[in-house]
Amino acid sequence: MPEERYPVIATTSKLLTTGVDVQTCKLIVIDKQISSLTEFKQIIGRGTRINEEFGKQFFTIMDFRKATELFSDPDWDGPALPDENFDPDNERPQRDGADNEEGGDGRTRYFVNDVEVSVVAERVQYYSANGRIVTESLKDFTKHAVAKDYPTLDAFLNHWTDAERKSAVVHELEEKGVFIDALKEQVGTEYDPFDLICHVVFDRPALSRKERAKKVRKQSYFDRFGKEAREVLDAILDKYSDEGLLDMESMEILRVDPISNFGTPVEIINGIFGGRNNYMKAIRGLETCLYSAEC
Repeated sequence: MPEERYPVIATTSKLLTTGVDVQTCKLIVIDKQISSLTEFKQIIGRGTRINEEFGKQFFTIMDFRKATELFSDPDWDGPALPDENFDPDNERPQRDGADNEEGGDGRTRYFVNDVEVSVVAERVQYYSANGRIVTESLKDFTKHAVAKDYPTLDAFLNHWTDAERKSAVVHELEEKGVFIDALKEQVGTEYDPFDLICHVVFDRPALSRKERAKKVRKQSYFDRFGKEAREVLDAILDKYSDEGLLDMESMEILRVDPISNFGTPVEIINGIFGGRNNYMKAIRGLETCLYSAEC
């Protein structure tokens, strides 16, 4: 057992395959081709031992030969666990953009403990819908997954427009392995799933929810309704803008503050809109304006 606080011992992976118990091994570097799953597990297994006395609770793999892409064994790997030691306050991604006086170059800048660092290379691994490890970029994987059912932008637009509930389309995409939440983390949380797919898969400029709501308000759609009906629709549009409301067609939205201040769902539908058919027609018209901004 090491007695010094920071012992450093370098050895070869060949020696680490012989069953030597190195409980404090924190770094494994792979820089050779590995064709045997057994050998791969033996090498990686040297880092899986925990020794809390010396602060050994994790280890790092530096893989220069993509060996980790070749071998996937869920029974051995186990589920991914959250890093309890990760402090998001100490990592501040900042995107250079229009607010940069020098113009910026569109790259993301990262700071760790207020020290700027740069990303030399990045590789993300995640499980697809069929349980296989995917190593291509999230955006490329999304393009391939969506294009199987919607080879063109028009095909996706038609399906989205025809769907009575937009959440049903999102559920379909997620069942095909599309990671909507992960896309939001990469592209931006201010975009709804419609814009994420249009932007990532079909290279369309993405509009934030606030931008879409603003465009709707510039149109004349609200002018065809009475004062109270306009106020209800405007409140629903606010909910979409602020919280990413997907199912405007759901009657449950009428029970949410501040929309509930206009009355019960029955009072709003019958008293303000003159019946369910008129209310649903107004909501679907609002959705049409929202995603086309032409109404």
